[in-house]
Amino acid sequence: MSRATQSGVTLLELLVGLAIGLMTIAVALGALLISRGVSGTVSDASQLQQQGAYALRVVGRQLRQAGAIRLNTAFGAAAGAAEDPAQPVAFETTFDRNTRTLQSDPTYALRVGYQNFTETVSTASTAQSLLSDCLGRSSTTAAVVQSDFRLQRATGASTGDLLCRGTDGSEEALIGNVADFRVTYLVQTLPTGGVGATTVRRVAPAAMATADWASVVAVDVCLELVGDENIDTAGATYRNCAQSDVSLGNRMRLVLRNTFQLRSRGAAR
Repeated sequence: MSRATQSGVTLLELLVGLAIGLMTIAVALGALLISRGVSGTVSDASQLQQQGAYALRVVGRQLRQAGAIRLNTAFGAAAGAAEDPAQPVAFETTFDRNTRTLQSDPTYALRVGYQNFTETVSTASTAQSLLSDCLGRSSTTAAVVQSDFRLQRATGASTGDLLCRGTDGSEEALIGNVADFRVTYLVQTLPTGGVGATTVRRVAPAAMATADWASVVAVDVCLELVGDENIDTAGATYRNCAQSDVSLGNRMRLVLRNTFQLRSRGAAR
């Protein structure tokens, strides 16, 4: 082949090819970053939903049992006697519902208790307790199943862990990324002499009087969770547990509220 018929790529063609290649890479990287951002946001939302649902399930299980006392199906019968359907039944009175059902203090925003007792279990030779505290632990010695909840947050930190202390005094974290944990009590006031309307008022823990604890019919729980991913919130706001509209702060925020009614099982107040 003669030198005159040979041809190659000109400098202009090479530059055009490089430019097209770089544009293709830039578009691919942009799509990858967008996909990564969407995936991270979805994962963040899913994790917050799972954590919040789990925490409310644990807290709710204890609250629904709060103040429950044992029904003695063989009241008045001799110890060890077989149960008779004709025998009278009665609720135990050894558990003080006024002082052990619900409490709060500067350390634990919510303290829940109910009577512990053992029952005959077909798979065990001795009676066992089928009740458990917030850590899933049963006790055969304690007279009360106790679960205490608090938010542990380091000084200056925006989030912390929701902790629970069980009947044996041990404490473990239930979930993390918690910005706020608030409890409000719904206190029922009965009409004097049966005349008038029954009222229910919302009372913060710090405002609860000693006489109010026996009249709590439900507990409102609010959790505020914060995600890990940086997102552009463009000045958007949300309503937190304090009922204030505040900035999202370039983070995903999830506020969960639930009201748990205490069971009426047991002696009348």
